[in-house]
Amino acid sequence: MAISWGTIKSLILFFGPMLLPKAIAYYRSARAAPSIHGITIRAIPANVRLALLILSITSVSFLLKTLPPFSPENIFTVTSSRLQIPTDVLFTRLLALRPHGFSVSDETLRTKISSLESRLLFFKFGPDVLTDCAFCNAEEPQSYFYYAIPALLAPHLFNLAVLALVTSELFIGKEAAVWRTTATVAAMALAITDIYSVNSYNHQENSRVTRLEDIDTYFWRMRVYRGISIAVMDGVIGWLLYLSSTNRAFIVPPTTAERVEASTRVLDVVRSKMSAVGILRNTVNRDEELRARSQEYWVHEGVLMGDVMQEREVVDGVRGALSNRINIQNITADAEKYAQNVLAPLENVPGLP
Repeated sequence: MAISWGTIKSLILFFGPMLLPKAIAYYRSARAAPSIHGITIRAIPANVRLALLILSITSVSFLLKTLPPFSPENIFTVTSSRLQIPTDVLFTRLLALRPHGFSVSDETLRTKISSLESRLLFFKFGPDVLTDCAFCNAEEPQSYFYYAIPALLAPHLFNLAVLALVTSELFIGKEAAVWRTTATVAAMALAITDIYSVNSYNHQENSRVTRLEDIDTYFWRMRVYRGISIAVMDGVIGWLLYLSSTNRAFIVPPTTAERVEASTRVLDVVRSKMSAVGILRNTVNRDEELRARSQEYWVHEGVLMGDVMQEREVVDGVRGALSNRINIQNITADAEKYAQNVLAPLENVPGLP
């Protein structure tokens, strides 16, 4: 049974006030996640840039396929014919548009749309299904649906393969792999919705239509909806991938083990640098020439800074800073507290005074 637009609006009006605030709150929390976890925004990684390029090309391709030049021909529209027009008259008009005569598919289609039921199925499944299906007949409309299933699933399966590629950890990386389940579920849901919509459409609605402009060209309308839906879904997946890969939203915070490991690496780097500084100072102190040069440098530095501090401008500036902007008492208290924190762990070390 088809779901009417009125039912959809009623569901939106009922569930909208409950779901919209939650969706807004979730979006705000996702956008605030980087600042909460102390993660900085970064540029788009090169592998993610490749994935976004693939998604962009796929989306544009599906949008282009919805344009009239890439759509199957509707012989009723091009000949401005009503649904009840005699077959001979319809194809006489069509022959006037065929300078080289009928093609094989035209001849086949001529034998398939002689009845009203077959014409109604023409607007539901399109000309290719009626022309190519050898076992279908208008007395069993479901036979056309079974034959049309592969063609209906083809764009969805292709898009699913593209999504599997751009969310693959092997080809793109872990930045894209987090959206693999979401992309797969969305693609499958869109395919199921498409199949259900085609199967539930009542093609008999066109049986009483007398004017061409009132005919529901369901097949061509669904081609447009299908292409736009797939393109929009790919665009949304690309947008989510962009936000998560640049740390703008949807951040997955590192686990405790990962944070401990990162802190350990930082401490190892700091310890190695401190060891290198200690080795360098020992080398300088043990070498007579280097020790003399070090002492000479610090003596020269003391003399130079002493001369600078005796200049009138420097003395006035220091005096103004000490009297107006710097609280010497607070600085002294902070220095004493810092010294106590440094020396306190050494009080219980044996051998130290």
